[in-house]
Amino acid sequence: MDEQRNTELIQQAYAAYGRGELEQVLACMEDEVEWELPDVPGLPFTGKRRGCEQVAEFFRTLGEMQTVREYTPKQFIAQGDKVVVLGHGAWTVKDTGMDFESDWVHVFTIRDGRIAAFREFLDTNIAVEAFQCYPAGAGTRSFGTPSPH
Repeated sequence: MDEQRNTELIQQAYAAYGRGELEQVLACMEDEVEWELPDVPGLPFTGKRRGCEQVAEFFRTLGEMQTVREYTPKQFIAQGDKVVVLGHGAWTVKDTGMDFESDWVHVFTIRDGRIAAFREFLDTNIAVEAFQCYPAGAGTRSFGTPSPH
């Protein structure tokens, strides 16, 4: 594994994303790339996807639902076929107007010079709050307890 080349591939993908060049981002991936974010009920861009077509749909849905205010990869760590990226993001939810931000971790698997797999980790709780996927306090009430409203 050429860890330097793997890191450069990932840096190229982030740069293309920053310029809004989705086709360039997709060109860095295998046709059957595995793409995974934490699965959050009520957020259609979360969960698992497979293949460039589904990943392109992920980016389209994401763009329809939120505006990126900041998306900064800060550190790249490569070992073997993995590149781990530590970064920070800030977004505004279009439907609610609410802002949220989180540090994130991306784990890429590289195969034959292309991205074969991607996994994201971030604070999903703040995203749920910003998207207002659940009514306030929904996680704190017991079943059968009347709503205070």
